Amino acid sequence: MALGEPYDLTGKRIFVAGHRGLVGSAIVRRLAREDCVILTAGRETLDLTDQAAVRDWFAAERPDAVFLAAAKVGGIGAHGQAPVDFLHDNLLIEANVMEAAHRADVEKLLFLGSSCIYPKHADQPISEDALLTAPLDPIHEGYAIAKIAGLKLAQAYRAQHGRDFISAMPTNLYGPGDNFSLQSSHVLPALIRKAHEAKLAGDETMEIWGTGSALREFLHVDDLADACVFLMRDYSDDGHINVGFGEDISILELVKLVNEVVGFEGAIVHDRSKPDGTPKKLMDSSRLHALGWRPSYGLREGIAQTYAWLEEAIAAGDIRGLE
Repeated sequence: MALGEPYDLTGKRIFVAGHRGLVGSAIVRRLAREDCVILTAGRETLDLTDQAAVRDWFAAERPDAVFLAAAKVGGIGAHGQAPVDFLHDNLLIEANVMEAAHRADVEKLLFLGSSCIYPKHADQPISEDALLTAPLDPIHEGYAIAKIAGLKLAQAYRAQHGRDFISAMPTNLYGPGDNFSLQSSHVLPALIRKAHEAKLAGDETMEIWGTGSALREFLHVDDLADACVFLMRDYSDDGHINVGFGEDISILELVKLVNEVVGFEGAIVHDRSKPDGTPKKLMDSSRLHALGWRPSYGLREGIAQTYAWLEEAIAAGDIRGLE
């Protein structure tokens, strides 16, 4: 298949690396609507940080296409506590999967990055061209450098070996299957859990980090999965492409929205000793939108759906990240 041609998923063997995570599970849900064979491998079967194991798995399973959604992920707290883990593990995962995909003659690969790759004080909204134009946010630096290396590696395989490897950079994500741990989750699932527990406990207040002034953009993970399938089919270019919602919201307004959805009516208390993080982060997704893709979930609708999922999972005793 020549670079730049539309990619037909019909009948293809498609490996979703990281299928149990937030993004990977959403991609699996989305691919279930396609006429393809979905390949997965849990950690008990395949350690993606083990180069020989990854190479052997690809040689045996022979996937036609790969969604590289596997990664070690976390929020501000986790990134600050374990920078080695976020840099080292993610470098190994992306290098091993891409090298094995090349050796196995995989037809197409989509690498999932992160908006953390952009400078802390990038011009807003953040375009793809902002990459490497200024310093990163120190809190997320290890994770960001690993993701930058991944997209550059995809470009290198494309340039040196003619591989149709592409990269997508999603904004902040949320949705069913998220990690709701207060120690390692991202801001939105953490807020949903805190509001839920405060409501159940009858608390009069709920504490949040920082001033709440930071502006963030949030995309439902099922929208991201749909965008990934769209890009796998219709995008083939050297440059990475942003995947965002198109609007941002302050953390304080987000807290109020979450509390409304969850039904917590107490006061919000600020722990101003904790960091706000990057002041504003809004992705410029105009390149993707120009190709014909748009998100479908509104923020309130998406939060309500995610909270309903969480309540059902807790009732069933089947929820990760609540340790």
